[in-house]
Amino acid sequence: MSENSYQNNHNHFSNNKPENDFQKQAKINMIIRIFIIVLGLVIVFFILSSCSFSYKFEGGSINYNLVKTINIQEFPNRAPLVNPSLAQIFDQKLRDRYISQTRLTPVNNNADIEITGEITGYDIQGLAVKEDAYASQTRLTVTIHLQYVNNKEEGGQEISQNFSAFREYSSERMLDEVQDQLCREICDDLVDMIYNATVANW
Repeated sequence: MSENSYQNNHNHFSNNKPENDFQKQAKINMIIRIFIIVLGLVIVFFILSSCSFSYKFEGGSINYNLVKTINIQEFPNRAPLVNPSLAQIFDQKLRDRYISQTRLTPVNNNADIEITGEITGYDIQGLAVKEDAYASQTRLTVTIHLQYVNNKEEGGQEISQNFSAFREYSSERMLDEVQDQLCREICDDLVDMIYNATVANW
């Protein structure tokens, strides 16, 4: 083999090597990009699935293909002992829960879901009697009677039920001092119980 032929062949192989290395690196880069894209899609899928589960968790038993509207009537206070602000506090909290945590639209008439009821109890009871025959703790209990009707779904759900919740406070304090805060906390508990019993499906 002549010196020129050897030189040409040497140059040919030398020129091919960088090209092969470049192609390998390009393939590696392509695989890395594909892996990153697939990983990103998997992460997005899990995020969307999590959001979907969270929303279903809040309004688990509502078929939004059929049920779209809700009417919540004011709950009159018919308890023997009346707190003048209780009905307003309860009504607002109940409406806020259904409007904020479902996709139901509030309407005045012909609603798919109807919620009515009344406040039937506002009771004060002494607890934990001390040696001097005085109670050290007092319990405030609020009772609600609820009527819930789902007019839209076949064999629609109907609920007629009493719900009660309470808070205790020191008997050394007057009811007027604590009842506003206690009523708000009690109403939160009542709304939780009513919401869970009707549309949350817990």
